[in-house]
Formats: sequence, structure tokens, C-alpha cells
Amino acid sequence: MSDFLNKPCSECGGKLRRQSIKKEFERGGTRVKLDGIRAWICESCGEVYFEPGGADRLADAVNCLFELALAERQHKGQVSATVS
Repeated sequence: MSDFLNKPCSECGGKLRRQSIKKEFERGGTRVKLDGIRAWICESCGEVYFEPGGADRLADAVNCLFELALAERQHKGQVSATVS
């Protein structure tokens, strides 16, 4: 974590700040939302950075939600979840 505190944004050189974000993903007309994703965000340009392994964990969670949405058609194409 301290690596991010000491490094500037690779896009603009701005300062990184840790915060929770929410993202929406769409695949084949099905949308899923994740809220509470911990990431490092550039205060200047908004570039998003994850700690090592974070992007893989996020992709796994999103894939699981898409699988759930497909298995549970009663969700009418939209599933929301909170990640802690």
C-alpha cells in the first residue's frame, strides 16, 4: 500500500488517494453493479489503480455476478452487490 502513497499518477503526475468507488459492467445486455471497491484514484485526472491482485479479484467478482444474473432470470437483467 505504501508504494501507492509515494508514487504519482503515471498519466498526469497527480497525487493518488485511496477511496471506495462503484462501477457498472455490462455484458450481453445484462448489467451488474459493484459498490465499495477500494482503489487508488488520481486526484487530478481520475485514473484508477488497484493494488496487486485487485483487478483480478474485481474481474472474478464481476464474472460471478454475471453467472448469477444468467442463472437467476428473475433479476430482470440487473444485479447489484456491495463489496467490502
